[in-house]
Amino acid sequence: MNQVIPRRVVAVVPAAGIGSRMQAAKPKQYLEIQGKTILEHTLSVLLTYPQIERVFLAVAPHDPYIAHLSFLNHPKMEVIEGGENRADSVLNGLYAVSHQQQNTVGVWVMVHDAARPCLTHQDLDKLMQIDDENGAILAIPATDTIKRALPNQQIKQTEDRSELWLAQTPQFFPLDSLKQALEQAFARGMQVTDEASAMEFAGFRPHLVAGRSDNIKVTRPEDFALAEFYLTRKSQ
Repeated sequence: MNQVIPRRVVAVVPAAGIGSRMQAAKPKQYLEIQGKTILEHTLSVLLTYPQIERVFLAVAPHDPYIAHLSFLNHPKMEVIEGGENRADSVLNGLYAVSHQQQNTVGVWVMVHDAARPCLTHQDLDKLMQIDDENGAILAIPATDTIKRALPNQQIKQTEDRSELWLAQTPQFFPLDSLKQALEQAFARGMQVTDEASAMEFAGFRPHLVAGRSDNIKVTRPEDFALAEFYLTRKSQ
């Protein structure tokens, strides 16, 4: 009889980026909405989710903003040094998780963008229902007409949107599988834009879990106003 191994869940939040597209004086995750930084809103969702045992936050070396934030003393919180890009920061987080775990069997990781503050526990509940080795990501079906462009920004063709989804986070995978997939992708010189792409390179087929359209990533100035609207509505 096979022994059932209980699953343990941790979160990794890459937050070492500078967010140049926001055209702001500080990284986008440190801009404030309702008296709290975007990062604090994001972390609050993860830290208050009972199934997440620990949250590993990867920040830039000598980050001047992190010391002033409210979550540093939270018992679930672990701040680590990030890397040059998102994938490097995620891998640093996975190494930190592995270092703290005496046994990594049964450990799963939710990787979530620092600048997605409108995540809900209901979406996390849906992700948690996936328990096979392929893992899963939150995503939403494409609703706009999708155009493929030529290098000169003219339309090459229109894509069939019925098979297209827009990837979100969290992305949820077994720790050891994701760590190995990222290491292999780096060794092959592949461009890793999200964790699912590394898992795809490794031969996995992650599940698409339908998320909410308000789980937006704050990337440009207009996104900030939209996130502010959603968070205001959420708090009412």
